[in-house]
Amino acid sequence: MKTVSAIARQYKVSPDTVRHYAKLGLLAPLRSEENGYRYFGKADENRLCFVLSAKKLGFTLKQIREILGTADAGDTPCPLVRDLINRRLAEVRKEMAEAQVLVDRLEAACEEWSELPDRVPSGTSICHLIETWQTHDLAVSCSTNREE
Repeated sequence: MKTVSAIARQYKVSPDTVRHYAKLGLLAPLRSEENGYRYFGKADENRLCFVLSAKKLGFTLKQIREILGTADAGDTPCPLVRDLINRRLAEVRKEMAEAQVLVDRLEAACEEWSELPDRVPSGTSICHLIETWQTHDLAVSCSTNREE
């Protein structure tokens, strides 16, 4: 049996993380009647390893709790895991596509702005670089929206 600090140190997480997982019901430590300390056994260590591995795959704590609940009920969580990972993969691919659009936009702005002079803010302008791009970007958005 290990204390919060010992198990946290062993798995390179903070004691607060271990406490949080226990509070969420992902871990089920025993409580000492003498001092109130939580003690974690081998089953908790296995679950903590599982939680950390699932988090590295992008599962949320809510999803991990669902997976563990399915397993604790004696059912196989594999179909659920496949479904969740496929949905997460689609989300990540979408995020990557959106990030690529942003990279392209940033590169275009850098290229365009490299030729523009610096200007001092006026009563009607804060930063002409962004304002020029904003006008450009709004024109592109508006023309795209009209085509739909």
